[in-house]
Amino acid sequence: LFLAVCAVGIGGTFQYGYNVSIINAPTQHIHRFLNETWTGRYHKELNTDLLTFLWSVIASIFSLGGLCGALIGGSMAIRLGRKGALLMNNVIAILASILMGISFPTGLFELLIAGRFLIGINAGIGICVQPLYIGEVAPKHLRGGMAMGSSIFLTGGILTGQIIGLRELLGGETYWPLLLSSSCFPAFAQLLFLPWFPESPRYLLIDRGDELSCAKALKRFHGSSEYERELEDIQRECFALDGEKPKKPWQLFTDRGVRWQLITVIVMTMGQQLSGINAIYFYATYIFEQAGISAEKIPYVTLGTGACECLTALTCGLLIDYVGRRCLVIGGYLLMTLWSIVLTFSLTYQELYSWVPYVSMTSIFAFILSFGLGPGGITNTLTAELFVQSSRPAAYMIGGTISWISFFTVGMLFPFIVNGLKQYCFLVFLLECSLVAAFIFLVIPETKNKSFLEINKEFHKLNFGRNT
Repeated sequence: LFLAVCAVGIGGTFQYGYNVSIINAPTQHIHRFLNETWTGRYHKELNTDLLTFLWSVIASIFSLGGLCGALIGGSMAIRLGRKGALLMNNVIAILASILMGISFPTGLFELLIAGRFLIGINAGIGICVQPLYIGEVAPKHLRGGMAMGSSIFLTGGILTGQIIGLRELLGGETYWPLLLSSSCFPAFAQLLFLPWFPESPRYLLIDRGDELSCAKALKRFHGSSEYERELEDIQRECFALDGEKPKKPWQLFTDRGVRWQLITVIVMTMGQQLSGINAIYFYATYIFEQAGISAEKIPYVTLGTGACECLTALTCGLLIDYVGRRCLVIGGYLLMTLWSIVLTFSLTYQELYSWVPYVSMTSIFAFILSFGLGPGGITNTLTAELFVQSSRPAAYMIGGTISWISFFTVGMLFPFIVNGLKQYCFLVFLLECSLVAAFIFLVIPETKNKSFLEINKEFHKLNFGRNT
């Protein structure tokens, strides 16, 4: 089971985290490449506004690709199987790496844009299908910890990207095309290791009706003495679904039986993206400068933020099946609310006392730790747990779409919010975090150690009233 999480993670959410972080290091080199290419092609300087626009397209088209990936990820998981979809996804990653790698020698910045779009599609599919596979192969007493593998690999990808993007490694002027094309290595690793693991047993029995292959897969994952209990659980779910075909995303919106599950996924996905975590990274460089850290050393301090996220994802993975989902995610949002207050005050009085920038630095790391402890990883875990087999791929498509739209919107609007509200932008995030915490407290039941059918019954009371 542990090796299966590693095999799906390396080519799944790892790619998302890795490709989000590696684009930051070569910013200046890509600007220079755009200038030189434009001058060589049109014999005139590239004006500043057009340069900014082209750079914005290169950076943000990744999220547009992610949105497309989220829209097709669920359908791929149904047609090709969870494992088949992940394997096919690596072809997109390899093609994207080739395009980004040859953009510099060929002098075609358009290939860079196409490559970023394709690697975005890869990330969108991976972040949709990987938690689906892990959630379906995990036994219920380990489901939380295993599902946190998605978050651990995502944060591991961010940290790896930050390290490899250092100027001493591939972040220098000579090697930046290699840095952008290095996404092919996780893709090759998954193509090498994932074929050794079985397809999702739930997919084999419920979607394909192949009980023999399902039993074989369960024996591989759970051992020949333990697999029967899991098989009975899958058979019960199969019987309850009574041959129901996988639903399309728009069918979920009209199905009263999943109304509150869907509202929960939408609120938690938007809450995760709009929580202020992007604001923290935006402000980090400014705060580190104020604390007296030189510009050359800031990339190394920024590594600390990536390490923080990775550490809390691991901690959350160890705690989730003991403490429960509700406690961790509510606690995470409440702590983020507290650190938003501290950060607003410390940024307001940043110039007043020499020690205040250090309070801001502490708040940044504490905010990231709080995010990683609950909201960062549990959001995806809950999407797998709140739906039965027929609705789960469609739920991931909806959750993924909302996540990428929110990600794109925050990327576009965030600089204006910061310029308009300055440090008071954290009051907006404070309000958002406290509202999401209140929603979770009032609506979401604990899902720890419960089967998918038991969780479905809990929501049945919410969807149809207490008396049904």
